[in-house]
Amino acid sequence: MLNMTEHPTQEWTVQQIRNHSMEENNLFEGKKYLIHDNGPQFKKEYRKILRSEGIMSKAIAPRAPNMNAYAERFVRTIREECLNKFIFCNEAQLRQVLAQFEKHYNTERPHQGIGNETITPWEHTGNTGKIICDERLGGLLKSFRREAA
Repeated sequence: MLNMTEHPTQEWTVQQIRNHSMEENNLFEGKKYLIHDNGPQFKKEYRKILRSEGIMSKAIAPRAPNMNAYAERFVRTIREECLNKFIFCNEAQLRQVLAQFEKHYNTERPHQGIGNETITPWEHTGNTGKIICDERLGGLLKSFRREAA
C-alpha cells in the first residue's frame, strides 16, 4: 500500500517515488504514464525521477476531472462504499480500513469494466460448488464466490 500524509510536500512526494521505484516489486514496472494533478509537489525533481524510470508524467488540466476519470471513479467508489461509513479516531484506523478495502477491491469485488469478473479470477470449477460469503470490515464489504470443487 502507498503511504499517506496530511500535507504532501515536494520532498515527501519525491521520496515516495524513490521508495517505490527501488522496491523488489517496482510499482512502476511496465508502466508508461503517471497521471497527476497540478499540485506544487509534482515539479522538476519528481518528473526527473519518473523519466529515469522510463515514465512520462502527465498533469491533468485544472478543473477537468474527466481527464482522470478512472481515478475520480475510484475515489467516488472508496468514499461511497467505505470511508463515508466510518468515523476515524486516528491514522492507524484509517490505514487498517484502507488496507481491507484494497484487498476487497483488488481480489474480491467484481468489476463492470471486465465483464463483472474479479481482477484475480477465483479458483472454482463451474457452478456446482457451495456459495461462500467473504466479509470484511464487520460485514460492510461482502463478496460471494463458489467454493472450489
